[in-house]
Amino acid sequence: MDRVLINKRYSRAYTVIELALVVIMASLVYGMVSPAARYYLDEAKVTVIEDVIEDMGQSIDDYFIANGDYPDSLEDVFGEIPLDEWGNPYQYRKILGVGGGIGPLRKDKNMVPINSDYDLYSMGPDGKTASPLTAAISKDDIVRGRNGAFVGVATDY
Repeated sequence: MDRVLINKRYSRAYTVIELALVVIMASLVYGMVSPAARYYLDEAKVTVIEDVIEDMGQSIDDYFIANGDYPDSLEDVFGEIPLDEWGNPYQYRKILGVGGGIGPLRKDKNMVPINSDYDLYSMGPDGKTASPLTAAISKDDIVRGRNGAFVGVATDY
């Protein structure tokens, strides 16, 4: 009789091997799903930032219409500098004329400025940037180019 009770007790419990197999299978599923989920999450963030840059550009253009000049900083338009989806402040550079501006102007692969009115961009997930879009640290930036006709990732410019 004792033997029957012992066998029933063990038949209801999981063995260490069964638990290990479940943990291994769950890890494999997570390992396969996690990169795909991260990719789609980053794509969604880029889309949101593109929309925000377009909206900010419209507000800056409205400021120009009302004041006859572009603002010196984003604070002049928004009160405080907005943050992108990665918590980095959006970057803005007023272009004063041909070859001039406040700060380094964004440039394409031919080292030609991508805007003639103002630069507006997010530094991307790494929070780093350089003036030319071809620089390694600039390739993930989300930029406004061609005076607003282009808004997207720097590598697509």
